[in-house]
Amino acid sequence: MLKKLSRYLVIVLGIVSPATAWAICDVDYRVQPGDTLFSIAEHHYGDRGRWTLIYYGNQSRLTGPVAEPGKTLHIPCAKGVSAPDATPLRRDDAEMKLLTGGGFAPFTDQNLPGQGLITELVNAAMELTPSPVSYSITWENDWSTHLFPKLNDKEFDMGFPWFKPDCETTPQDERCVNFHFSDPLITIPIMLFARADAEFTYEEDSDLEGKTLCRPKGYFTHDLDRPGRRWLTEEKIILVQADTPAACFHLVNEGRVDAATVNLFLGANTLIQEGLRDNILPVERPLSEEGLHVVISKRHWRGTSHLYRINAGLKALKKEGRFEEIVARHLELFWAQLQ
Repeated sequence: MLKKLSRYLVIVLGIVSPATAWAICDVDYRVQPGDTLFSIAEHHYGDRGRWTLIYYGNQSRLTGPVAEPGKTLHIPCAKGVSAPDATPLRRDDAEMKLLTGGGFAPFTDQNLPGQGLITELVNAAMELTPSPVSYSITWENDWSTHLFPKLNDKEFDMGFPWFKPDCETTPQDERCVNFHFSDPLITIPIMLFARADAEFTYEEDSDLEGKTLCRPKGYFTHDLDRPGRRWLTEEKIILVQADTPAACFHLVNEGRVDAATVNLFLGANTLIQEGLRDNILPVERPLSEEGLHVVISKRHWRGTSHLYRINAGLKALKKEGRFEEIVARHLELFWAQLQ
């Protein structure tokens, strides 16, 4: 039991182990056959849970969330947690009005350092845009009101962070019809979570055919039915949609579904809250990855110029190296808090 718990904590929570004292970081590593981001993190940090540091530190080098043999990855060192710099462009009486909400750790919440990872990225991108303007951020924790009516009616200029549907295959989706999307602020691994004692393997898509997966009601399903996969259209899997993420995880624990599928951070947090961290583990290969975006109404008269500011600032942020530094700080804090 203790061995199983220790393995779970290393994989999901990123708890600092004694081995991290000799972490081999700020070096390049050539991916070998059989490597995963989990195993590379274990070798360099002594901690499989810190695979997200490698994932976010190598967005331009990775093809999706998979380590390909022969690719060279940079192994970043973990960053200490510190308060973000002041944001002089952000004030109440501002030219641009942004809308977000809380309860979305580690991405947006007023009680998080920098008010969350995504909020800090937006602040930094707005500072680095070639045409800076003053802006305000309003917090509304009822997310159901953000897109419709507040952003659609242009009560606010832009909102964040939002998942983007697959607008190429589902152009009729209401988000695709009504909103423009920025470049991704960040991508999130969508994971499978299965019982620790189950023989659950996911190396390729065919491994999931015939499986029963649970994803909460109201969550996107386009990654399950994308071109080349078509699990739902062709009924290759059984999809159960429980009322909440917690309900999905309890179905896994009871053996009523094979796996739950939600984003990495929501999954880790839910397992802790529900007391299931010894029972359920993430499958090492992510199911997909989804971007979080800034959105603006297609009827907004300054939509193009506003999105240009966000995209140009984000590009400059990555060029300066601040993007990786901000992401690493917030990841360290998130995993530490889950201890």
